[in-house]
Formats: sequence, C-alpha cells, structure tokens
Amino acid sequence: MEKVGKQQLIQVIAEKAGVSKKDAGEVIDSMLEIIVEALKEGKTVGLPGFGTLSVVPTKERQAVRPGTTERITVPAGKKIRFKTATSLQDNL
Repeated sequence: MEKVGKQQLIQVIAEKAGVSKKDAGEVIDSMLEIIVEALKEGKTVGLPGFGTLSVVPTKERQAVRPGTTERITVPAGKKIRFKTATSLQDNL
C-alpha cells in the first residue's frame, strides 16, 4: 500500500486549486492546527464526505507488562476516535 505524504498533498492541492505550493502548504497547516485545537477543547470535528474526529475518554484498566507476568494498571486517559463517513466507506 502506497503512502501519500504531506508534500504529495500540497502538490495535488496546488495543481487542482491553481495556487502556489506555498499557499497550499499554509492551508494544510492551518487546517490541521484548527482540527487539533478543536479536539483539545473537546469538540467534535466533522469533515463531510470524509468522517468525524472526536475525543473519547478511556477507563483505567489492568494489563500485563510484555515479556513478564507483572500486572500493571493503565491509567484513564483520552484517545482520538475517527468514524468514517458512510459515503466514503461505500465508495472504497
């Protein structure tokens, strides 16, 4: 499976939108900053046709340390959840 990186996204956006690579890069950086800030504030970010990002709490749980049989407690925390848009899922 081939990976599409930030530079490839910048190039494609610049070509499709008819803007410079610098401007396309600034747009991507700004978009990512806005998404991160919204998630930090506990907001849900919806990208129509792509999916929804949200922060969900995780409970404290017991686990076994790899390589040993020692039981450890994994503290409660938060994780980012991504739910794929139905329209994207149907078109894959």
